[in-house]
Amino acid sequence: MTRTLLVTGGAGFIGSNFIHMIVEDRPDWKVVNFDALTYAGNLENLASLESNPNVTFVQGDCAEPDDVQRGFDACGDGPVSVIHFAAESHVDRSILGGLPFVRANVLGTQVMLDAARARKTERFVHVSTDEVYGSLGATGFFTEETDLDPSSPYSASKAGSDMLVQAAHRTHGFETLTTRCSNNYGPYQFPEKLIPLIIANAREDKPLPVYGDGMQIRDWLYVRDHCEAILTVLEKGTSGEVYNIGGHNEYPNIDIVKAILSALDKPESLITYVKDRPGHDRRYAIDASKIERELGWKPRWTFEQALPATIEWYLANDEWSQGVRSGAYRDYLKTQYGS
Repeated sequence: MTRTLLVTGGAGFIGSNFIHMIVEDRPDWKVVNFDALTYAGNLENLASLESNPNVTFVQGDCAEPDDVQRGFDACGDGPVSVIHFAAESHVDRSILGGLPFVRANVLGTQVMLDAARARKTERFVHVSTDEVYGSLGATGFFTEETDLDPSSPYSASKAGSDMLVQAAHRTHGFETLTTRCSNNYGPYQFPEKLIPLIIANAREDKPLPVYGDGMQIRDWLYVRDHCEAILTVLEKGTSGEVYNIGGHNEYPNIDIVKAILSALDKPESLITYVKDRPGHDRRYAIDASKIERELGWKPRWTFEQALPATIEWYLANDEWSQGVRSGAYRDYLKTQYGS
């Protein structure tokens, strides 16, 4: 089935990987990439697709109805499905100031929902996060029935957007689906996140900031697996449902840091423990049995395969890495971690 997709946040980390996958796996589909090009949005992520006639870019803000309408207009008159990635997504930045997260994640999602319903879109896939569930103890897993218990302004704003999507389905019978993923990693990730930050700093023999004792546990999901799961939900998911997406790779942050140092042949003396951030969730772990059982998706990449592939990508794309590490980014690191 040929589709037209309006992909919000398509110039970001996961969005750009998703568009690359669609071009490879569904070459007859048309994609409109709708992105505000904030600090983490980078059209260089999609430079190889500039001449592809099936990929169109529209710059715009999800919280601005006129911008959103331009995005839908670029889709043409036929049926459209929305893949809603666009969000402010970094916990640390939300602690410094939560208002941009409320605007982008809550208001932006409602504006998108209103416009999508007016357009009578086929499906609206809302990409969320396991962080809306809060923190786990030493045992157990997040399921789709776990109560929402967000700890940060970021996760609270995503929980709010999830509720708006649910309300659109229940109130209007709108075709919505929500995915909640664990921690992503892979190519094109902005270097404020753990894995690309550690790779970049270790290569330059700079201190590697690690919060607290580094024993915060995350379930690591390779971005390609995540993108394939989203596509599966779009094509096979049941309207109104939530699907958890996990990688079955639980590791403490400090183990990730040490694995990267080992791969780069760098000393562990570069590790610098810094004061833990406020409200830092101790453990996330996803029960992804619903999407596996009902839709037939499973992650294809193990951590032992995907982490080396990720490191190699950053080593081979040094020009990209240097380009995104702008002065504003360095100022942010100084504010967050100290000099």
